[in-house]
Amino acid sequence: MTICMNVLLALIAIFVLFWAAIAVFFQKEIRAAFERDPAATNYFEVLLTYAGLHAVIFYRIAHSLWSMKVPFLPRYISQLARFFTGIEIHPGARIGEGLFIDHGMGVVVGETAIIGDNVLLYQGVTLGGTGKERGKRHPTIGNNVVVGAGAKILGNITIGDNSYIGSNAVVIKDVPPNSTVVGVPGRITKQDGKKIDISLDHIHVLDPILQEMEDLKKRIEKLER
Repeated sequence: MTICMNVLLALIAIFVLFWAAIAVFFQKEIRAAFERDPAATNYFEVLLTYAGLHAVIFYRIAHSLWSMKVPFLPRYISQLARFFTGIEIHPGARIGEGLFIDHGMGVVVGETAIIGDNVLLYQGVTLGGTGKERGKRHPTIGNNVVVGAGAKILGNITIGDNSYIGSNAVVIKDVPPNSTVVGVPGRITKQDGKKIDISLDHIHVLDPILQEMEDLKKRIEKLER
């Protein structure tokens, strides 16, 4: 009985120390969850139940091994992460600090993708390639970028800092900083030339097609007068 109790206490201690270490090394990612998800109200809830955070933890381990040229194991870890979280991040991808993957199911990040600091990805996002080409074939995402649910960013393109990619947009061309992209294929509009507000007011994202129609309507009304 005493041996069982000692083993149980040892396991509890290991569990606590493990998550304490995670809390230290991933504090920026945890802080990002509180800043960007209104449902995040409890520190331990974020630490223990947020699949996006767990996927990043798996990725950091796999990427470290990938950087050391360890064979097989990094890919195996990434597939374990996919199994447990529904998020697939290739260990060869390069990811900055403060990444937050909200919900996350179906997110795919390709081998040569580069993600900057303080990026937010919603569920169903794909950072993929466009064919079987070698070398750099996946997107580069700048700092403070928001990518809406179901968006597809494909090929060796660059998404500028502070940009917003609307839900279900398909982006295959470079996007300048401080832009909003919506539609299929993605169309670029400026969000009043300003950085996208991290409050994430998806309802009032500017639609470039609607803007053009409204401008045309105003010109017609002016000509009629």
